[in-house]
Amino acid sequence: MRIQDIIEGKKEWRAHMARVKALPQDYRIVYKEIQKYLFKVGPVELTEETGILSGIVDLFEEGASVGKGVLEVTGSDVAAFCDDLIKDSQTYADIYQESANQEVNKAMKKVIDKRE
Repeated sequence: MRIQDIIEGKKEWRAHMARVKALPQDYRIVYKEIQKYLFKVGPVELTEETGILSGIVDLFEEGASVGKGVLEVTGSDVAAFCDDLIKDSQTYADIYQESANQEVNKAMKKVIDKRE
């Protein structure tokens, strides 16, 4: 990764967080909890420009602009809302599971080959 890419990424993140700070307080509170939840779950496309967090801010800005409360937007089960958002997204856990399975398969193939 080039230094220019890092600088650009920081600028994008600061702009993203400025949008979050402009949201009403109830939206900011729920956003922070969603962010923590998603950082733990680990979807791969979390912070890219077209990523999940950016989409959540878009949704929250729209909800706030029409006067909806944040739980009217997300529903009362915020974790279920998050899970639904990432259900089709690849997570770091998925990548790790695939890698672990490939390593086990390679090792098992070597064991089987030695037996034959």
